[in-house]
Amino acid sequence: MEFIQTIEQFAWIGWLVLILLFFTIEALTLEFTFLMLGIGGIAGLIADLSGAPIWLQAIIAALTAAVLILFLRPPLLRRLRRGADPAKSNVAALIGLRGQVTSTVTHLAGQVKLSNGDIWTARSREADIDPGTLIAVAAIDGATAYVTPVQHPSKEAETS
Repeated sequence: MEFIQTIEQFAWIGWLVLILLFFTIEALTLEFTFLMLGIGGIAGLIADLSGAPIWLQAIIAALTAAVLILFLRPPLLRRLRRGADPAKSNVAALIGLRGQVTSTVTHLAGQVKLSNGDIWTARSREADIDPGTLIAVAAIDGATAYVTPVQHPSKEAETS
């Protein structure tokens, strides 16, 4: 019985440690989950300072965190991601990019120069593609671009 009283007497220290831990993790992840848990910890700390028993403190902290995670976190995440850059990057930016064959492209090997200036190892899933032919990137597999010939050249395909 004395042990439980000691825990209840110093529970505020545990709440502070949890709050600091949750806020530190939140600063590293930026997903708002640990922020909500930290606010739940603050509710538990307030319950402790108000004289509530330890079991009630835990229930108050858990309910507060659960309500915040369910109802406040989703709109916060939508607002945070609303200004995200819609531009494609990495491999997604290469799909559909035009270019020109520099070395005959077969189903086994070949080389193309893309409109962004990059030179890629290329393969064709269809027939062989001769040098000088305008192409479009259909897929990327590792460091190999799978290309298809383009019927209508565009300004983007002009390479030097």
